[in-house]
Amino acid sequence: MSHRLPVERIVQPAILHCTPDTPLCEAAARMAERQCSSILIMRDGEPVGIWTERDALAVDFSDHSATRVAIREVMSSPVACIHAGTELGEAAMRFRSENRRHFLVIDARGNPEGVLSQTDVALNQGMEAYLRLREVGAAMRSTPLVLEADVLLSAVARRMREMERDAAVIRFAEGDLGIVTERDLVRFIANHPGDTPIGTLASRPLLTVSVDDMLIHARDLLMDHKVRHLAVLDDEGRVTGLLGFRDMLAGTEQVYLKDLRRALEQRDQALAQSRQHLQLAERVIDSSLEGIIITDDQARIEFVNPAFTHLTGYTLEEVAGRTPAVLSSGRHPPTFYQEMWTTLQEQGYWRGEIWNRRKGGELYLELLTITAITDDESKTTNYAGLFTDITHIRENERQVRQLAYYDPLTRLPNRRLLDDRLSLAVRHAHRHRQRLAVLFIDLDHFKQVNDTLGHAVGDELLLSVAERLRDNLREDDTLARLGGDEFIALLPDLHEVDEATRATQRLIGAISQPYVIDSHDFRVGCSVGLSFYPDDGGNADELIRAADAAMYRAKEEGRNTYRLYAPEMDTRVRSQLALETALRDTAETGNGLSVHYQPIFDRESGALHSAEALLRWTHPERGPVSPGEFIPLAERSGLIIPLGRAVMRMVCTQLKAWQQAGLDPVPVAINLSARQFWQGDLLNDLKAMLKGCELDPRLMSFELTESTLMHDTDRGISTLQRLRDLGCKVAIDDFGTGYSSLTYLQQLPVTTLKIDRSFVSDLGTCRKGGCAIVAAVSGLARELELKVVAEGVETDAQLSALQQYGVPLVQGFKTGRPAAGEDFAAAYLRGSAGAPRLSD
Repeated sequence: MSHRLPVERIVQPAILHCTPDTPLCEAAARMAERQCSSILIMRDGEPVGIWTERDALAVDFSDHSATRVAIREVMSSPVACIHAGTELGEAAMRFRSENRRHFLVIDARGNPEGVLSQTDVALNQGMEAYLRLREVGAAMRSTPLVLEADVLLSAVARRMREMERDAAVIRFAEGDLGIVTERDLVRFIANHPGDTPIGTLASRPLLTVSVDDMLIHARDLLMDHKVRHLAVLDDEGRVTGLLGFRDMLAGTEQVYLKDLRRALEQRDQALAQSRQHLQLAERVIDSSLEGIIITDDQARIEFVNPAFTHLTGYTLEEVAGRTPAVLSSGRHPPTFYQEMWTTLQEQGYWRGEIWNRRKGGELYLELLTITAITDDESKTTNYAGLFTDITHIRENERQVRQLAYYDPLTRLPNRRLLDDRLSLAVRHAHRHRQRLAVLFIDLDHFKQVNDTLGHAVGDELLLSVAERLRDNLREDDTLARLGGDEFIALLPDLHEVDEATRATQRLIGAISQPYVIDSHDFRVGCSVGLSFYPDDGGNADELIRAADAAMYRAKEEGRNTYRLYAPEMDTRVRSQLALETALRDTAETGNGLSVHYQPIFDRESGALHSAEALLRWTHPERGPVSPGEFIPLAERSGLIIPLGRAVMRMVCTQLKAWQQAGLDPVPVAINLSARQFWQGDLLNDLKAMLKGCELDPRLMSFELTESTLMHDTDRGISTLQRLRDLGCKVAIDDFGTGYSSLTYLQQLPVTTLKIDRSFVSDLGTCRKGGCAIVAAVSGLARELELKVVAEGVETDAQLSALQQYGVPLVQGFKTGRPAAGEDFAAAYLRGSAGAPRLSD
């Protein structure tokens, strides 16, 4: 059978279609004329439904108006689709498993290529060998629907639908037989015969075959006479069944299932025979306490013994046919396995220790021996593996190493273990071209604590320091104690130097917090030196020496601080500090700050709806600084609050200037950071600015992210309500990117949801995730009576898709780029009567 033939090779490219408003009788007439079993309903070039011969069974022929309804009222939707490259065998299985008769064939872009029916599959699967060997009785339906000739058409359709039959045999008084099929019902819908006795409409005589005839003979009859059904007669001439292409297709699948079952039985028989020859060896293997695994020459598992199941948790049934990679722990690099197999192929065996993973996820260490088994011609036919779990042996060794590699007071790694880990981390960083940092940490004035409060307090202080350091490091970082009050922290897998400096600041801040030990309340600081691989050294000793030197420089320059060993890295940190200083000066004076405004349009009317205020900063020496650089810096340094006040002040001043110029400004939205939202003077500052500029509060709106409200939802709702009571509108920005909760969303006194640009970018593409979220947010907003703004609209395709999902407001480079106040006014604020539109 041609199971691998793609369906695009057999489907007819011409698609019979109509519009949703087409009367059912007219659509049926087209199907009857073209002798098609289905018709596709299209709207604006997109398939929205399908009506098939099977749907004709649902028509009430006793109701004259039932055949004149618009086809959209009776069509099936959505349309089941299948890709053009799907193999014929898979298509046949889908017809059977999904109980369908038609699939719309689509190409890689989702464009319709044709309609595939069960008959198409039956005619193209190359079933001749099967049909020549099997009789009609093996495939027919043995319970045909037989009706008398005086039964009305409406009753026939109803009985066919209830019994799920695609044809009914009609018996006439004189003894001959006729037939009515789903295709006949389509023709009746087109011709309006009324609810007449079926005898006047049935096709006769009915072609018949004997139960003993070969299926190939029945297939030839169906094709020669261009019919779909044959009546099956027994030896006495009685109708015992019906036979059609659909029955042949189902019968074929049954044959393949039997063939598959036979193949599995043959495999089991072969395995049983093999076991008989190796019975003695298997008894030895089964009683062995060591795990044994046997694979074929391609490393596919064929046999495991009970000890393997006991040690790994996997039974033979679970691993047969798979490779030993099912046990892989993920601890070894690919080169480990490459070297293993190279040795095995060159020497015929391999022996070593390897980490594997049990079925339950537990790691274990095994001592493994693999041997290649060859035939008389020295060709490898199998591999045999013998292994023992040595985890407990290594655990005992670990306890011994604990005494040699860990600090007895803090239980942290000591200098010896640190050297091992640092050397390993250096090799890993070199292999993956990554950076790592070494932090040399020395407590300030620790000797004074020891001398004045005693060594017991000093030991407790070291334990507290070690705990604070551990709590502020990542899980993959290493913290070691060199002795006395000196600690080393190893930070691998760094992408930038700032990660290490930020971690250092956290550590200094944590250690500087007060300590209360044995009723003694005191503080200590620490000096930290940083070195980086590969910048400051190529091995463990060089990196530690560099960090140690940097630590002493930190002590010399004031203590309770940190220094970098590399001058160029120190310069970078100082550059960041200088940028923060310049931003702080700018926040205080306002020099270099400006606000640009991006328009928001009503998509349907094209009218200007509002604008969003976007802060810009021009450094006195560097020039324009990206918001992506200075906004996070402002957040970290706490400057975001004065910058936020400056934005509100500049927006109020601009709105007042537009009004004084005789323009009709639109509302302007201001982004609120989390810190600005939660600071207590927000409402008072806003009221003072509005009053000072004599502005209507409705000209001001605010945007904040979902995560801003997660800290204290009740207090956040109260603040939002006060903004609303003042007359300002409130929008949730980047909606959908946070942990949205419908419970609190319906409680929020907001007016607008802004769909994040990441979802808008999916519109007009093959990615469906963003489309689904846009549709969901739009529907949710309508139910909650909220407005929706789509951010980041950049293409015509996105703009067109937003119309489909009913998103009323759009913002992005496609509709308008951010502009300074004067440019924005010139482009968009020409008075309400002459305001520009989206099409401009």
